[in-house]
Amino acid sequence: MLLDDLAGTIVALGDTVYPDGTAAEYRECYGPSWGRHLDRTRPIPGNHEYRTAGAKAYFERFGAAAGDPTTGYYSFDLGSWHVIALNTECGQVGGCGEGSPQERWLRADLAASDHLCTVVVMHTPRFSSGGHGDAPWLVPFWNALYASGVEIALSGHDHDYERFAPQDPMGDPDDLTGIRQFVVGTGGIGLNPLGPLSPNSETGNDTTHGILELKLRRETFEWRFVPVAGATFTDSGSGACHPAPS
Repeated sequence: MLLDDLAGTIVALGDTVYPDGTAAEYRECYGPSWGRHLDRTRPIPGNHEYRTAGAKAYFERFGAAAGDPTTGYYSFDLGSWHVIALNTECGQVGGCGEGSPQERWLRADLAASDHLCTVVVMHTPRFSSGGHGDAPWLVPFWNALYASGVEIALSGHDHDYERFAPQDPMGDPDDLTGIRQFVVGTGGIGLNPLGPLSPNSETGNDTTHGILELKLRRETFEWRFVPVAGATFTDSGSGACHPAPS
């Protein structure tokens, strides 16, 4: 319902249906709700999509917008921004380590882009204070993203909201060229408790469903957490695009 009143591109951060990623779940659950905005949605797969072999129902539902069904990762341009969609279900796509097919694709995609501003979307967050915690196996991706000056990382997986200050791949603060990561797992399924906030985490909430609205401008961006009706938690701010570290 929040999306009904907001224009723009929708990024669905994985686990788009529960629990098994079946065609029936897409037809009966996703279709009548988020599905009415299908024509402006760009998705990424999560672990629940792959409970159906090869995430078959997911790729059938989203079609070309989901990229190649054998990989599930892709990129596109949105205004003056470059958007990279990664598949963090590593076992399904030949791994996520250094030299893996996806890591090599990522580095080639970053090298080919001439955009100052870039946002990456992935289901599993590199950093999280939620139940799943950090994902150190994603360091090779973050090394490539950080080296290319990526501004924003969006993720889900943990059922909460969390915003980190800009940081490097190991979680050290870097206000000049760090990546600002958001965890936005508040899109519909039940919420789970946050633990103590991780180092460099600036805010978190585990009681409010909602969406994150991003305004991507030519050299800057703004964010705003939009809660469901009746909820009061929100979060907002802004940032600027930056070149790669020297």
